[in-house]
Amino acid sequence: MKKFLFLNQKNTVILLITALLFFSCDKTKKENYQNVDNEKSVFLSGKIIPDSHFSGDEKCKECHQQEYKNWKGSHHDKAMQIADSASVLANFNNTKFTSQGVTSRFYKKGNDFYVNTEGPDGTSHDYKIVYAFGITPLQQYIVQFPDGHYQCLRTAWDSVKNKWFDLYPDFKVVHSEWLHWSRGGLNWNNMCADCHSTNVRKNYDESNHSYNTQYAIINVNCEACHGPGKEHVLKAEKMGNDYISDGSLQMTAATPAKALVDECARCHMRREQFSEHFNFEGTLLDHYYPQLLEERLYHADGQILDEVYVYASFLQSKMYQNDVTCTNCHNAHSLQLKFDGNKLCAQCHVPEKYDTPKHHFHPQNTASSKCINCHMTGRFYMGNDFRRDHSFRVPRPDLSVQYGTPNACSGCHKDKDDAWAWKSFQKLFGEVDSIHFSEKLAPGITNQPNAHQGLIELMNDTHQPEIVRASATKVLENYNAQNFVQEYIKLLNDKSALVRGASVDVLSRINNTDYTSYFLPLLEDPKRSIRVKAFFGLGTLSQSQIPEVYQESYQKVKKEFWNHINTNADFVGSRVKRGDFYLKKGNLEKAILSYESALEIDNVNNQVRINLATLYYNNKQYKDAERMYLKVIEQEPKFGPVYYSLALLYAELNRVEDAINQLNKAIELMPKNVRVYYNLGLLYDKKQDYKNAEKTFVKGLKIVPTNESLLYALAYIYSKSDQKEKAKNIVKRLIDLYPNNQQYRNFLNQL
Repeated sequence: MKKFLFLNQKNTVILLITALLFFSCDKTKKENYQNVDNEKSVFLSGKIIPDSHFSGDEKCKECHQQEYKNWKGSHHDKAMQIADSASVLANFNNTKFTSQGVTSRFYKKGNDFYVNTEGPDGTSHDYKIVYAFGITPLQQYIVQFPDGHYQCLRTAWDSVKNKWFDLYPDFKVVHSEWLHWSRGGLNWNNMCADCHSTNVRKNYDESNHSYNTQYAIINVNCEACHGPGKEHVLKAEKMGNDYISDGSLQMTAATPAKALVDECARCHMRREQFSEHFNFEGTLLDHYYPQLLEERLYHADGQILDEVYVYASFLQSKMYQNDVTCTNCHNAHSLQLKFDGNKLCAQCHVPEKYDTPKHHFHPQNTASSKCINCHMTGRFYMGNDFRRDHSFRVPRPDLSVQYGTPNACSGCHKDKDDAWAWKSFQKLFGEVDSIHFSEKLAPGITNQPNAHQGLIELMNDTHQPEIVRASATKVLENYNAQNFVQEYIKLLNDKSALVRGASVDVLSRINNTDYTSYFLPLLEDPKRSIRVKAFFGLGTLSQSQIPEVYQESYQKVKKEFWNHINTNADFVGSRVKRGDFYLKKGNLEKAILSYESALEIDNVNNQVRINLATLYYNNKQYKDAERMYLKVIEQEPKFGPVYYSLALLYAELNRVEDAINQLNKAIELMPKNVRVYYNLGLLYDKKQDYKNAEKTFVKGLKIVPTNESLLYALAYIYSKSDQKEKAKNIVKRLIDLYPNNQQYRNFLNQL
């Protein structure tokens, strides 16, 4: 499967940081940017908890028999098991399964389980199954590779229908791709282990791309959630009936609702890791930062799209805002729902009002009358795993009509469309009687004109869920973040760490460093993830430029930053981030090395390849830059922006004919992109081919008749080719469109 790129077609070139640094030399901390929400910064120890401190579930069982009974056999208990006759559910009786041209044969040798399937070299090999992963609705199988790598097979066992199936049946994956089961996309060490076992240390060594991953207990046992039990057990055994819990354990009945959500979220969210390993120190944002609501991951209104798990969805909900927590619905140990059907929701929502056809307008005691089928729609992931959206929203067919988002009505009535659903909604319920954040977020995510004001309102509305505010902060970047710097600076002191983090991220990407000093107080932010983000934003400063009052914190966060980079160096994104940090430092050579190393672990990542081409160009490695672009074209011949980028390279090298050829190919693939017409016309002008230059500018203006650059270029061509009247007419249009531009009036006078 090819990796599709999502670039701004107006400019596919990285804006390298070359601006001179301007920052405040004030030696005192800014009073408005310290001690956020009265929390103090805590630089955590990062210590590893010895495996011996984890007592094991059998020890817990001695005192907590009912909890153990509930947990036994649960998804947590069966999260990972040694592959044997008791744990393996699939048919290994010399069965075959074929998908995407690859045939896998599953068989046994004695008591061991094997698969013969395509390996990383594109040929079939025999692999021993060492672990079984999960239990229902599917079970995956893990193979041990050299250098400590463990890989999850792409073919899994449907434990409901009792058959083999392809996790991604619609994706053709070549053996050399990162997504191939034998490579990074299905690597257990970095994609699975942290949440499927207890006290995991990934232990990745970038120097030889190897792992020495370790854990205390193979599955998600009691102490994965409650923390190491050694001290707790010793005190309980010593004091007997006089023992009173001292609060040293995690996730207890005394844990506040939102704190409990955060503790569950460690494994139930899509996130970026900021600590070397999870050791129960600090809070969620000291170890991870969640994925925000963005295009391709979530629908424009915040509903789930890609595999994003639960946390960011639940944070959107009114349930979360009103201190409903995970264990209000789920048994903490069995993970099962506490009640069947609408009884679950009736814990809070009066059945006489809501569990009635007067509310849901469907026959009672049918699937259509279930609360979850209207307010918790879902999607299938990994082939057969249906997961519900935990944002608990009212169906909004009107937003579906505008933005193509899902709604429960047309999702259930497959023979109807969104327009029908919206008409029916109005007939049954009238107009929507409340404003939902998605009405402001969706226009921004879908890049609607003038949606920025709604995003700014969301960013600053402290009554909105913080995940929504943080997401709006990031989405505003679609509308040229440089125009909203003051809005972002204000949010650096927001009470929400998610919002602070999103604001730092956006400011760090703007090619302007006038406001860098505002990051300095965030070196002492209460949350490690925010401190690390701030350090990255301060990358343009040398250590000597850091004010004395922040030097100690700077050194501590520097260590946290490099731990974050090195821990995640088995991901392309971390190697790219390291390269971007070196760019901030002005070290182009090290940036190039980092980007090259990213391609080493994902050789078909053309986003990285295009950015690397730009770095080569800036380092005057023109042949290498050309090689990168041509490789992208080889892999993605229908991706228009790469032809545009290659043309710009050729134009800079004065290879005009080559540049013209590439731009013509770009026009074929993205005929609506007026920048391509503009650059192509300029190249024809450079050749003094005024006829083709005129034709090209005119074609572009048919797409966007008021485009300022095209109008000016066309007027210029007419003036050079003795077509003065045509030139005058175009310039008059420019003056009408841009009356404050004196340059156009001067141009007209010259004509």
